[in-house]
Parts: sequence; structure tokens; C-alpha cells
Amino acid sequence: MAEEQGTVRIDSWIWSVRLTKTRSMAGAACRAGHVRVNGERAKPAKAVRPGDEVRLRQEGRERIVVVTRVISKRVGAPVAAECYLDNSPPPLPREEVPAAVALRDRGTGRPTKRDRRDLERLHGRRPA
Repeated sequence: MAEEQGTVRIDSWIWSVRLTKTRSMAGAACRAGHVRVNGERAKPAKAVRPGDEVRLRQEGRERIVVVTRVISKRVGAPVAAECYLDNSPPPLPREEVPAAVALRDRGTGRPTKRDRRDLERLHGRRPA
């Protein structure tokens, strides 16, 4: 088994330590070039071992972790946190942007077709 030899596939390890939600998402991230192991782009079958640095770009943020333990089965969050050292920069603070809210006067009835189109444009679901 791979664990006895001290290596495991990168897609399996990323999923096992809960950096991605599914193994297929981990494989897709590898194929898209969002995963680097020791500075080199990693394919899904790339083997990782303790001491390797893994960089994962997701949702506009880069996670930088150092492998401390290889596992191939998904484990609980407390155990998963023991399998790597997180050297990621802190996430940027979220900007508090008030959402555009379409308000209608009370008692004006159902929106007309024009009103609905204006609302769809406001929410970005319809081109201008």
C-alpha cells in the first residue's frame, strides 16, 4: 500500500486532508494547473511524501501547506489538520459592500413586464 512506502497520490491527499470537497475536484485542480508540489506543477498521480510543500490555488486564494503525514483515506477535520502545516497567508478581509436591493412601494401590485426587466438588469441576470 502507498502509505507504507511513505507516498500517496496528490489528488487523494488533498481530498483526504479536506483541502477540496471531492476527489474529482482535487483531480480537476491538478489538471488545471492549480496545484504545485515543491514549485513544480503536479498531475493528479504525482506522489507526495512528508516534507513536500503543496500550493493549491482556489477561490482567489493560495493555500500553502507542508505535508507532515501522508494519508489516503478521508478523515475527520481534527485528524486532517495534524497531517499538514499551514503556511498560507491570512485571507484578505471581505469588503462590506451593500447589495443593490430593488424596492417597490407597498401596495403597488404585481410588477409589470418593464419592472421585471429592470429588476433582472439590476441583479445582473439580463444584459443592458
